[in-house]
Amino acid sequence: MRGKGKGSWGLSSKLEFPTVFLLCSVFFLAGIFGTMILSRDIRDQSRTRRLQEAFDEFSEDFTTMPHGETGDSSIDTIPFQVLSWKPRALYFPKFATKEQCQHVIKIAQSSLVPSSLAFREGETKENTKGIRTSSGTFVSASEDKSGILDLIEEKIAKVTMLPRTHGEAFNILRYEIGQRYHSHFDAFNPAEYGPQKSQRVASFLLYLSDVEGGGETMFPFENGLNVHSEYDYKKCVGLKVKPQLGDGLLFYSVYPNGTIDQISDILSLQL
Repeated sequence: MRGKGKGSWGLSSKLEFPTVFLLCSVFFLAGIFGTMILSRDIRDQSRTRRLQEAFDEFSEDFTTMPHGETGDSSIDTIPFQVLSWKPRALYFPKFATKEQCQHVIKIAQSSLVPSSLAFREGETKENTKGIRTSSGTFVSASEDKSGILDLIEEKIAKVTMLPRTHGEAFNILRYEIGQRYHSHFDAFNPAEYGPQKSQRVASFLLYLSDVEGGGETMFPFENGLNVHSEYDYKKCVGLKVKPQLGDGLLFYSVYPNGTIDQISDILSLQL
């Protein structure tokens, strides 16, 4: 009898308690989710206001620290938004002024040529035709006597925390109606391109003009999206960044351990 009664009690507990617990969890989470949707705009506005208040308070009262020979004597506040952690991508609104952007366009206009590609084994100019259809030119900061590219390069070094000596020359590109850059990695995989003396760890894009439609920079596999399926690039599904004059986009193609981030694949959509 004792054994039977104990067994009956145990069976009842195993059936009822987990069932109620799961139902309560589902309804509770659903309730939170519904509240989040309804109050998201209100909370976002409140959060933005609190951040602005904190920033104002910070900017009014701070003390700089002693710095090294290569450090700065002032504190910089460069606003940014984390767009993604997988891959790591950050957005910098109004990174450059309209005048600075117009100057960069002006110094590049006379030397634009069709953009080229680094070929993997078996690739040729003929069988890769149409992958990258923009035109561009390379300009180093030292070539710009106005000092504008120097200022932009210094600012990029600060947000990336990578020394200016580790940067390449600026690749100034122009995309016209119908032009694009198909899916690609900015890093160079040694298995495909052969041994590399150096590696492109990160890329910083500065948008020099506004566009009415198209031309977005897209990460098709953000957070692992579509990575295990037969992805259709024509559908343009993924995280998209719309070009806006003066805004910057920083993304990393390589993990801190030196391996290539396989979901950092990007493309520039057709204008």
